[in-house]
Amino acid sequence: MKRIWLLFSQTVTVLLAAYFVVAVLKPDWLGRPSFRGGMVSLLEAPATVAAPPEPGSLAAAAKKASPAVVSISTSKAAPRHPRSNDPWFQFFFGDQGNSQPQAGLGSGVIVSPDGYILTNNHVVEGADEIEVMLNDSRRTQAKVIGTDPETDLAVLKITLDKLPVIVLGNSDQLLVGDKVLAIGNPFGVGQTVTSGIVSALGRNQLGINTFENFIQTDAAINPGNSGGALTDVNGNLMGINTAIYSRSGGSMGIGFAIPVSTAKQVLEGIVTDGQVQRGWIGVEPNELSPELAETFGVKASQGVIITGVLQAGPAAQAGIRPGDVIVQVGPKAVGNVSELMTAVASIKPGTTAPFTLLRGDGRLTLDVATGTRPRASARN
Repeated sequence: MKRIWLLFSQTVTVLLAAYFVVAVLKPDWLGRPSFRGGMVSLLEAPATVAAPPEPGSLAAAAKKASPAVVSISTSKAAPRHPRSNDPWFQFFFGDQGNSQPQAGLGSGVIVSPDGYILTNNHVVEGADEIEVMLNDSRRTQAKVIGTDPETDLAVLKITLDKLPVIVLGNSDQLLVGDKVLAIGNPFGVGQTVTSGIVSALGRNQLGINTFENFIQTDAAINPGNSGGALTDVNGNLMGINTAIYSRSGGSMGIGFAIPVSTAKQVLEGIVTDGQVQRGWIGVEPNELSPELAETFGVKASQGVIITGVLQAGPAAQAGIRPGDVIVQVGPKAVGNVSELMTAVASIKPGTTAPFTLLRGDGRLTLDVATGTRPRASARN
């Protein structure tokens, strides 16, 4: 009996050893997949030379413009209560000066090898510190060269070598339906490129800025995109992304960008003169309504009615009176207050321009020598 048990145990040991050897060396004999050295058999496409972009791809435009679009981080001290230093105030309400500083995010566009950056005024307004991060991960502090609240634009400057610079396009040649890219840093997630088309041109009377001539696009623009680039399919700058229409705080397909033609004028004015100089004639314009037309005895059906004229101002000296209806400035027709303000502001101060207006039953043209528009703070 003992011999039989010994023979049985030896036989089982030999069979287990044989099974182990087969399982390791020839698992396919047992119907099992082979896993040798932790390797997995995969099917991979053969290595090929990089093919040209697919027709309609915007990869080239994104690659060209993206390096010049930067992320902007701002911080400013938390507001202090005016009586925060009063011992009695601190006794009852505690120390109110330990609030965390307020932080903000936005985008900007490098437009000059000298380090000038265009962004929105509301991105940097009131900031104590401004940090700029390039697409290549370099970081540096930025200095505010000047701002123009009336167009919501600001010019910053950084000091770094070998800066990528975007190419300025011609926004006056944009057409409704043209493809565009919006590049920026939405919600601080990192640089993001979205695409869409030009939905409308010359949008105004939105109540966003004093001077409005927006490019409307359905390219997704979200918080953090402000100050970023709107480019054409060639990667050329067409506008500075500024605002969105939204009920939720996110993109709803209605975004607005300041045309690069306006941004260029602001940039040159701030860098050269320290401020933007705009034309001004010293009038109080209003939309032409039936009530105002009846009040002033005007028979015009279109144009901008003048309800007030500054004494000794450019308009008064040229002979413009309350009740006149301005219908054209130079070669440009004007149909509302926004168009009139934009047309007058585009005239270089000190330049004489013809103003066509309706007075009573007649039509006349007066030459007006424009003055310099006062700064917003001075007017306020």
